Amino acid sequence: MATATLEPDVDQSALFEFLLRIGDNALILGHRVSEWCGHAPALEEDIALANTALDLIGQTQLWLGLAGEVEGEGRSADNLAYLRDGFEFRNILLVERPNGDYGKTLMRQFLFDAWHYLLLKALKGSAEKRIADIAEKAFKEVSYHLNRSRDLVIRLGDGSAESHRRMQEALDELWPYTGEMFVGDTIDAALAGAGIIPAPQSLKIGWDEIVADALSESTLVKPADGYMHKGGRRGVHTEHLGYILSELQFLQRAYPGAVW
Repeated sequence: MATATLEPDVDQSALFEFLLRIGDNALILGHRVSEWCGHAPALEEDIALANTALDLIGQTQLWLGLAGEVEGEGRSADNLAYLRDGFEFRNILLVERPNGDYGKTLMRQFLFDAWHYLLLKALKGSAEKRIADIAEKAFKEVSYHLNRSRDLVIRLGDGSAESHRRMQEALDELWPYTGEMFVGDTIDAALAGAGIIPAPQSLKIGWDEIVADALSESTLVKPADGYMHKGGRRGVHTEHLGYILSELQFLQRAYPGAVW
């Protein structure tokens, strides 16, 4: 996709929807990862996870900030993050899964990072320059996220019998949620046709390769059931998302308009 000026006939509501999707993914996963702050198994890991969370929240600011600009109703990134109800969120279900033990958190991060890396790599060539610019910045951060999560999945998968067991259990539990990343709809099709985003299914081959390579080195076994689309990105308010939002939005809900 060659970077160019956005054509005026591109559906702005579709563009807004996509920006919510990518922004909400970063917001919800960033909040989940931040829950480890002060609780990680080692100081180095505590700092690394805190930095990952900060990267994701920073990306949220950019994506939701652009979403507010495209919407044109005066809503800021903070408004979109803190003042929407659960049914208005568009994140994939994988990012809101509970942290569980450290192995499960790392496996969730790796499965998402591999997809996120490929998505941002493609978006760097978006026909919408504002998207390409954000992707360029975020890609550097996510490249590091992927390298780190992949390395740790391999080390724990090919580590002790206990670490291997936990990583395999995490993979088996989270695998059914990965299919959603490659399911497109009419919004995806319209934006992909305009050269703004890649078609979701086009990322599957690359993701399979990244994941298969890591699983081979980690001695982990890919679940036999393959992909299972769980749905949920289109605004389904789940129990886990409700819990996250109750924490994330507490201050603004309790003290509307609070600043610091």
